[in-house]
Amino acid sequence: MFYGRTILLGVMGIGGQELLLIVFACLLLFGGKKIPELMRGLGRGVREFKQGQEEAPQSEAVDHQSTEQ
Repeated sequence: MFYGRTILLGVMGIGGQELLLIVFACLLLFGGKKIPELMRGLGRGVREFKQGQEEAPQSEAVDHQSTEQ
């Protein structure tokens, strides 16, 4: 059971104390009201990136069909 917790907190070598320090620094730098806006923007960016990845193979298939004709 303890091993599972260390894996969770040890993502990329970051321990629990370091993670708390990073969260505290973010709160000091950006403030409590700005962080949800930043996370919302990050989520939108990731969503747009995934949509772009899904659309790219479809557009490439159309390009290959038009050049073959």
